[in-house]
Amino acid sequence: MRAGGILKLAALVSVFFLAVFLAFQLLEINMDFNLGNVFGSMPVEEGPTRLERYKCGLSKPCPEGHFSFKMASGAASVVGPKICLEDNILMSGVKNNVGRGINIALVNGKTGDLIKTDHFDMWAGDVNTLITFLKTIEEGTVVMMATFDDSASKLNDESRKMIGELGSSSISTLGFRDNWIFVGGKGIKTKSPFEQVEQNQQTPDFVE
Repeated sequence: MRAGGILKLAALVSVFFLAVFLAFQLLEINMDFNLGNVFGSMPVEEGPTRLERYKCGLSKPCPEGHFSFKMASGAASVVGPKICLEDNILMSGVKNNVGRGINIALVNGKTGDLIKTDHFDMWAGDVNTLITFLKTIEEGTVVMMATFDDSASKLNDESRKMIGELGSSSISTLGFRDNWIFVGGKGIKTKSPFEQVEQNQQTPDFVE
C-alpha cells in the first residue's frame, strides 16, 4: 500500500484577476485573461484598525469589469483544494465536492457562471472518465483545475495532450503528488500564464 504519512503542507495559493469577456489576447473566443498581482498583507484603514475584505478574500478589489478568483491546491492527502470565483466557493472540502486527483470547475467565459464541477481519481480511477469529460468542454469555457493528493499516476499521453490544448505548460511533466493549479480555456491559442506547480519528491510504493 502507499505510504500513509502526511506530506508537508504544500498548498499552492494563487490570486489572479480574470477579465469578464475572457478572450482577447490569449483566446479568439471571447476569453481574455489578465494576470493580477499576488498581494501580501490586507490593507488597513486609518483610525480604528480593521481588515478590508474583498471578493474571495483578496487583499485588493479587482478593477471594474473583471472577475476575481483565488485557488489553492490540496495539501498532501489531508487538506482538499479550494476554488473561489467572484466570492462564490465553487469547490472545497466544506462543499464536499472535491476528491483525490484532478478537481475541475468549468465556468462560462462570458458570464462567469459555473457550468459544472467534477473530480477524477488518477491513482485508482479510470483515466478514460477524465478524457470523456474533457471532450465535453465547449468552446469559450474557462477551465479551472486544482490537484489533491495524487493526480498524475493514471494520466496517459491522450489526457495530457488534451489538458495541454487547454493552455497548460506543466501537464506533460506533472508527477506523483505534485501540487498544481491551472486556469485555461477551450480554444486557447497560446499557453496560459495562470499556472503554478510545486514538485513532490516522494515516489509511490506502487501504481495500480
